Amino acid sequence: MTSTPTLPLRDGGAIPVVGFGTWLLEGATAYQPVRDALDIGYRHIDTATGYSNEEHVGRAIADSGVAREDLFITTKLPPDHAGREAQTIEESLRFLKLDYVDLWLIHWPVDGAAAPPVWKQLIAARDRGQVRAIGVSNYSAAFIDELIDATGVTPAVNQIPWSPRDHDEKRLAHAADNRIVLEGYSGLKRSNLADPTLVAIAESHGVSVPQVIIRWHVEHDIVVIPKSAHRERIAANLDVFGFALTSDEVTKIDALAG
Repeated sequence: MTSTPTLPLRDGGAIPVVGFGTWLLEGATAYQPVRDALDIGYRHIDTATGYSNEEHVGRAIADSGVAREDLFITTKLPPDHAGREAQTIEESLRFLKLDYVDLWLIHWPVDGAAAPPVWKQLIAARDRGQVRAIGVSNYSAAFIDELIDATGVTPAVNQIPWSPRDHDEKRLAHAADNRIVLEGYSGLKRSNLADPTLVAIAESHGVSVPQVIIRWHVEHDIVVIPKSAHRERIAANLDVFGFALTSDEVTKIDALAG
């Protein structure tokens, strides 16, 4: 089994560049896909309190037999849990059957604002050892700057919608300047899988268009968390390390941004 490459995090540790997303795998429907993903070789699992599946993700992790130190587990704080951060992370850990999570994110800006007080509670959870790294999701560069200015602590990760059509050099530069790992979600859902450019590149490598899109994320050092409930697709989405895109192909895909 080929191990998945990782990217270093500013809080220490490293995040696998391809993970398994569990959004829309609600309740018990999350169990088997997560088991399949772990059996296939995924070591990065992404969940959230708002997905209502942490308990089943935790059961799949426990039943997988994979050593805790080999896993990278992310969960997220819903914005409507502001003021209940400590209770929320305790509940997440109980559901996930874990002593800590590797990454805890603010899932969305709280009431449309950066919310430094909430960010301070994530810092406190990290300091207590309940989480290894902290970050945000769906945050603008301006909101991230506000958190940094207010606390002196920079998010390790910003998880945002990302696909060829979302490609944004300024966003990449802001993340790089602040040593923030960008993590893209809905990369396949937000893409035109019939786009002629993507189809031609896929055909030239003998792979699928989804594999090209996932590999494009990897070429940009953007973590990607594709989701599927089908074992064959789960396996294919991780099978992106046997080929590489040329710089010209990456440029052509970048140019699909609207």
